[in-house]
Amino acid sequence: MNIKKNSSDLYTEYKDITQKAADINNASAVLGWDQEVYMPAKGFEMRGRQLATLASIAHEMLTTDSYGALLHELSSRADLDEKQKANVALSLEDFEKNRKLPGSFVEAMAQQTSKSFNAWIQSRKENKFSVYQTELGKMIDLKKQQADLYGYDKHPYDALVDDYERGATVTLLDSVFDKVKAELPALLGKIEKATQVSDAVFSQHYPRQTQWDFSEEVLRKMGYDFEAGRQDLSEHPFTTSFAPSDVRVTTRVNENDYASLLWSSIHEGGHALYEQGLPEDEYGLPLGAAASLAVHESQSRLWENCVGRGAHFWKYFYPVLQSYFPEQLKGVQMLDFYKGMNKVQPSLIRTEADEITYHFHVLIRYEIEKGLLTGDTKVADLPAVWNGMYDKYLGVSAKDDVTGVLQDVHWSHGMLGYFPTYSLGSFYAAQYYEQAKKDISGLEANMEKGEFSELLQWLRKHIHQYGRQYTSEELCKRVTGKGLDFEVFMNYANNKYKSIYELK
Repeated sequence: MNIKKNSSDLYTEYKDITQKAADINNASAVLGWDQEVYMPAKGFEMRGRQLATLASIAHEMLTTDSYGALLHELSSRADLDEKQKANVALSLEDFEKNRKLPGSFVEAMAQQTSKSFNAWIQSRKENKFSVYQTELGKMIDLKKQQADLYGYDKHPYDALVDDYERGATVTLLDSVFDKVKAELPALLGKIEKATQVSDAVFSQHYPRQTQWDFSEEVLRKMGYDFEAGRQDLSEHPFTTSFAPSDVRVTTRVNENDYASLLWSSIHEGGHALYEQGLPEDEYGLPLGAAASLAVHESQSRLWENCVGRGAHFWKYFYPVLQSYFPEQLKGVQMLDFYKGMNKVQPSLIRTEADEITYHFHVLIRYEIEKGLLTGDTKVADLPAVWNGMYDKYLGVSAKDDVTGVLQDVHWSHGMLGYFPTYSLGSFYAAQYYEQAKKDISGLEANMEKGEFSELLQWLRKHIHQYGRQYTSEELCKRVTGKGLDFEVFMNYANNKYKSIYELK
């Protein structure tokens, strides 16, 4: 005699499976963090095996027939609360998508990721793209296979970008980047005709440990909980989360370029604040995860650009910074320091680009990725294609592979479809910051006094607490009353740089 389980028992069973899979994925994430921070060079081969094994186990747990049947049964129950319904619906969506990828493919992808990342590291050391070319080619072939397995109507990119930005398509992204190409060059042109500001103050010698100490003071003031995280060094700055109680950031240091550490630290701190603010009681469930990569990026860009590169932030922090670097900043006025950090100039390195030219860096990667997936761009031709696009959009060309096609880690991880979320995140950030200023009386005046908790609490209330409950567009409409509006970003940028460059 079969006794039908009640919804509560079924939901507990579902939650147990998803949380155990999350445990495995997060154990894998610890190994991935170690691989990029501390692991010795000879560990790559075995680490690739370990990561592949864990990825295969977690994938199998979330693609079994019994798990699918459980999700379908739960989705038919009417007595779940709203959060439970949302978790089940999103998990069912994930299940149906994951089922399209065989376990053998997941394992192959994990192994290739380790090989590609190792090749990328070695290629950067030797400053030769050719060292990376073969393994990257294998990764691109796997991503083409993944797009075919997922299925798509118009463009293989549609299948892959959905992993990072649910519902996004080439049609949508092309419309956004068409606005970038149509409107940003006008502002850039005005700036190029204006008297250039100086950022020479950033190119002095700044001792590594002193830079590090100040960056941690900034992170603490932003609200980053060091009892639930840490900061380390890595080749490419990143944030990783194993739970809201353990969220780690990495950065890199250049003693002769102060901007290198500070902005990446603030940027990654914004990501980390989002992860630390996700509901811990939804651990392992969709509502305990970030809404999307664009929303994630909106949090880092809001803190890095709207706040960290803002005059209000430095009215408080500049005297603090002067106490750390009295010799380097002797006689340097805060206004000149502020203008210098916001210098706009076409350059080669995406992570060090200003707010305006940054989006051309993203556009270039987006166009290259589309070409790689359709076969219009060959892996062997990437250095030449890369330099050609940089000359076209920014008027600069890399002198070597490290400052060119080898600068990003993303493709070694198979993250095709990821880059557009950087620009989307910046545009969402401008909208969220504009709304926060409307909702919080005297927000920027309080920042000048070193008070940043109001903004963090606003973000926790309006964005962090919901996890994946809403899509990016739904969340933006909920917070600001409308979906993504590129003109809000343009207004923000025009107003900011009109002052900095004294534009007419």
